[in-house]
Amino acid sequence: MKSEELHQELRQRILNLSGVTERQNAGIHEDAFFVGRAMFIHIHGHGHCDIRLSKGDQARVLAEGKARPHRWAPEAGYVTLIVDNEEDLQPAMDLIRMSHHYFANKQSVLRTEHQ
Repeated sequence: MKSEELHQELRQRILNLSGVTERQNAGIHEDAFFVGRAMFIHIHGHGHCDIRLSKGDQARVLAEGKARPHRWAPEAGYVTLIVDNEEDLQPAMDLIRMSHHYFANKQSVLRTEHQ
């Protein structure tokens, strides 16, 4: 799969998650994905994924070597994963789903508390 095709496949898989919206060129991020008002992943260029996790998930993922610490905002729970080829899609989507689940549930709790 070519780089552009790989990028589009990754974007489509993210957009297929429940309640996800995309904002292109959101600040410094070329592609930013939100669940509710929370940005849970952004992509720089083709395949440079910065994924926001809960602190516990972030610590576990880093300890297991599944991602690298985010260069600028590790304190916010971000990790970095590079998707270079088709084999990287599934591990990336595993972390993206983990992030989506965390932020979707957080949004659900917030809605419940304000009803």
